[in-house]
This record gives sequence, C-alpha cells and structure tokens, in this order.
Amino acid sequence: MDFLNALVVFANFVFIPGLAYGAQLALGALGVTLIYGILRFSNFAHGDLMAFGTMLTILVTWWLMSMGVTLGPLPTALLALPIGILGAVAMALLIDRWVFRFYRQQKSAGIVFVMASVGVMFVLNGVVRLIIGPNEQRFADGERFLVTVRGFREFTGLDEGLAIRLPIAITLVVAVVVVIALFRFLNYSRTGKAMRAYSDNEDLALLSGINPDRVVMVTWIIAASLATIAGVLYGLDKSFRPFTYFQLLLPIFAAAIVGGIGQPLGAIAGGFVVAFSEVTLTYAYKRVLEYLGFEPAGLVQLLSTEYKFAISFVILVLVLLIRPTGIFRGRVL
Repeated sequence: MDFLNALVVFANFVFIPGLAYGAQLALGALGVTLIYGILRFSNFAHGDLMAFGTMLTILVTWWLMSMGVTLGPLPTALLALPIGILGAVAMALLIDRWVFRFYRQQKSAGIVFVMASVGVMFVLNGVVRLIIGPNEQRFADGERFLVTVRGFREFTGLDEGLAIRLPIAITLVVAVVVVIALFRFLNYSRTGKAMRAYSDNEDLALLSGINPDRVVMVTWIIAASLATIAGVLYGLDKSFRPFTYFQLLLPIFAAAIVGGIGQPLGAIAGGFVVAFSEVTLTYAYKRVLEYLGFEPAGLVQLLSTEYKFAISFVILVLVLLIRPTGIFRGRVL
C-alpha cells in the first residue's frame, strides 16, 4: 500500500504535470522547428506570438461568457480558440509581409532575420501588455477536475488521492490530435510534401515548380496556429501572464534543439525531455520517500522551483556543446 501511495504522489506532482507541460512545450517547439527548418532562421518572437494568440482567445472568451455562452463542463476558451488562431495567423502573415519578406528578397544572412525577430518580439510583447495588461489573468471555467482526490481515495482505498484536472486532460487530447494531423499533413498532402522538399533543397524545389510564397505562407499559418494552441493550453493549465510567455521561449528553444532543430519528431521528444527535467529536478521528494520507508530530514529537493528556467538553459548549453545536432540529428545552428 505504501508503495502505491508513493506512486500516486509521484504521479500527482511529477508525472502528470510533466506530461502536460511536455505536450505544451512540444507544440510550441514544433512551430519553432518548422520556421527554422523551412525559412532558415530562429524566430525569437515565437513566445510572444503565443501570448498574442492567447490574449485574443482570452478576450473572446470573456466576451462569450458575458453573453452567457459557455461550453458547460468544458472551458469556454475552446470555443474562442479558432478566433485566437485566426488573429495570430493574421498577425504572423502581416509580420512576414512587413518585416521578413524584405530580408528574404535581399537574401540577407540568417543572423539578420534573427535580429529582426528580436525586434518583432519586443513589439508584440508591448502590444500584448498594452491591450490586456501585465498582470496574471485566469480564464479557465467549467469543471476543474476529471478525477478528484476524494473520488480516487474512495475507489481505491489508498491514503493518497490522484487528481487529474480537466485542463491537463484537454491538453493531452488536443496535443495528440494536433500532432497526428500535422504529421499526416506534412507526409501525405501535396502542400506538406512541397514544404518538406523546400526544406531539403530550396533551389531544387524551385526548379520543380514549387511556389515559395505559398510555402512561406503555409509555414507561418501552421506555426502561428501551433503557437496559439500551445499558449491557450498552457494558460488553461496554469494562467496567462505576458512575461511568462516571454520566459517560455527558453524551454521551447531548448526542446527544439534537444530534439534536433528542424526535425518535427525531435521537437516533440525534446519537449518532454525538457519538461520532465524541470519537474523532476525541482520537486521535493520528502513524501514519496516517507512512503518508501525513509525518514528524510529535509524536503529532498535538488533545486528550488525558481531555477526551473535555469534548467532549460543548462540543458540547452550542454546539448550545444556535446551534441549540437540533437537527438534526431537536426540542422546545426
């Protein structure tokens, strides 16, 4: 029984949160890796594009709730999500038209695109703060739990109860559906094959009659959609605050590089590697060890939760030093 209680505590505070956080990072990293793999630059504005799409979704959610429109037990944000995606896609296409297309026509070096994306990042961050404010916003409504602690205890007879919050379950379901749809699109659709051909050899793709403007447009549409979905899922699971999404850029890039930047499958693997590294290294294992028969004097916490993003930075540096191509041998930065 004590071993099962230890497993429940571990699942409650490490495995399930790590799984949800990993799915959110994976979706964000997919957008980063698509931009890098096809457009050949690291988009530092991706985190704030997530914040922009999430902000639009929150505003529409509040409007729907004020009109009395809800989804019952499900979060109303799911109803507002398509509008948030459309807004983020429109913003991404405008940014590409006003900023990145000029440098593409000039055939500028990759570092020029990166610095331009840094400028876009600060502008988007300012716009989001100006519209919705810098403070924390919570927009999750509906049912809170899919599995409650009390219900689990009554069903199993264990001392510890397992809690599965509804936003976490939604995150996992949506992430699986989105990833399957994305991979089917990239591997089986004509446009997806054109995008992969453009990524592998741009000159040969152009000679084959592939329209580069269409490839660029579809890439931005997919990246902005993934950014908004990831941002909304993260906000439902935790909360929305513009500066938090600015900070999320580090673990998202770490996930993309760990998996192999430019490799969609690597972005997914990297997301879970980074997420579980952060969660496992910052959790206090005192209760788990007590159920296993130990009597630790302290919390048995390797690092404070304040160092969560520092773990992403350390992982990023180690990968760049030891294996720059990542797990799935992506492009070297």
